[in-house]
Amino acid sequence: MSSKSSPRRSSAGLVIIAAPSGGGKTSLVNALLSADHHLALSVSHTTRPPRPGELDGQHYHFIEQRAFDAFASAGAFLEHATVFGHSYGTHADALRAQLERGLDVILEIDWQGAAQVRAAFPASRSVFILPPSLAVLRERLARRGQDSETVIQRRMREAQAEISHWEEFDYLVVNEEFQDALRDLQAIIQACRLGREVQGRQYTALLAELLGNG
Repeated sequence: MSSKSSPRRSSAGLVIIAAPSGGGKTSLVNALLSADHHLALSVSHTTRPPRPGELDGQHYHFIEQRAFDAFASAGAFLEHATVFGHSYGTHADALRAQLERGLDVILEIDWQGAAQVRAAFPASRSVFILPPSLAVLRERLARRGQDSETVIQRRMREAQAEISHWEEFDYLVVNEEFQDALRDLQAIIQACRLGREVQGRQYTALLAELLGNG
């Protein structure tokens, strides 16, 4: 009699998603989470003020600089960095708790944090989202209406510096058409779930049977 494979769903584990400011990362991640209820977001801590529509504990944990520094001094952050004058950090225990529950965790982060997280979680996979051109990136930054021309110029310089790290990532997605980029991200998540090591752990009994070891 054949043994049945495990009914458990394959887990993508930890997937890091990074992009330059204005690359559309947050909108894509929100759409990805809405379309796939098996995904969870790792909620980072930040000292920047909430933007319109952002909720504490859902988009970020918004805290004062003193509290952030205390976490950092205690070694609570898996990674932390300063971006455009504000501090951002990923709480190590909270992230590990999500992974231990078997969740597929999306970590929305910058390239600096991605490097630190990859060192701590070598099995993680990372995606870098590219704009279709510098002109489009500048248009998107201006369209947000949140920054002065001086800040936009600074963000453009920072964007090119961030893009120079593209080779450090496992996957690249060009966000020209939103739905196309979203489908690309969904395909990457599915590919992570179908990886050899992930499937090997899930189907241990099946593989043993097929190899005559069951």
